[in-house]
Amino acid sequence: MYRKVMTIVKSKKFRNQHGKILLEGWRLIADALKAGASLETLFFSNMDSVKELPPEKLKHVKLIKVKFDEIKMWSELVTPQGALGIFVKPEYSKMKYPIQQEHTVPLFLICDNIRDPGNLGTILRSAAAAGCSKILLTKGCVDVWEPKVLRAGMGAHFRMAVIASLEWEVVPNYISNSTCVHVADHSYPVVGNPSALPGPLSAGDRSCRSSRTADEYEESDSKDEERECSLSLPKVDTQSCYQPWAMEQTAIVVGGETHGLSLEALLLVEKTRGRRLYIPITPGVESLNSAMAACILLFEGRRQLLLQATNANRTPTSQ
Repeated sequence: MYRKVMTIVKSKKFRNQHGKILLEGWRLIADALKAGASLETLFFSNMDSVKELPPEKLKHVKLIKVKFDEIKMWSELVTPQGALGIFVKPEYSKMKYPIQQEHTVPLFLICDNIRDPGNLGTILRSAAAAGCSKILLTKGCVDVWEPKVLRAGMGAHFRMAVIASLEWEVVPNYISNSTCVHVADHSYPVVGNPSALPGPLSAGDRSCRSSRTADEYEESDSKDEERECSLSLPKVDTQSCYQPWAMEQTAIVVGGETHGLSLEALLLVEKTRGRRLYIPITPGVESLNSAMAACILLFEGRRQLLLQATNANRTPTSQ
């Protein structure tokens, strides 16, 4: 059983083949159960803590009491909580998010080539906090059920629909035809310097990439890649994220810092008449990482959508 626990933790292949994930900590396990995730086996060191979980959710669960030292040996946390749960990998269509549904806004997030687990987890947490109802992850992203992503997400996986491992061809199937898709721009102009506004994309722009695996990137010829980009270069206007852009159904694409955005992402933005959104920064500061940029754009999008809703519901005053 110990070997099975550690295999789920460390092997994405095992998680995919057997449809299992491992969650650690009472809060995360409780959040998963509330959202409708199916718990199969629970390892715990304190029976009193088990009693705090919904009893109806534990009817067919295998409960295994072990010494805290054993859980500490399995755990990747500095201070383990004494609980490890093996769950069936959740299917977003079978999950429920009652608390989140009351506070959602029509804002979606698409993650493209986010390879860092900590960044992805932080992005998920920010998306849940901003009231996103859905987050899509392309195949270039790190496994959403990787332990480091789960820790950084702080329960966000169970507060909104998370749909992972999508090919770009099917991404439009998960958003409405009226959704306008924007993209986070990595070229941030400095505050007070309008001349630094990012210009049109060039063939050498790192955002201009086709969807390939890491190995295919290494094997590809750079001249062929530049030629491919120049032939299919999308035309996408640029604007500050603080100018109006969020309306009705809106989506934001955020790319990874190393691999950048896929060409398909920019083509989708062009097709939906979206914008390249930049965040003005002060001089001498490096560009923001993906998680920070996503957080700013998400909350600015939420602010704009809520402001529109307030203005729409405001009744005219009598003269």
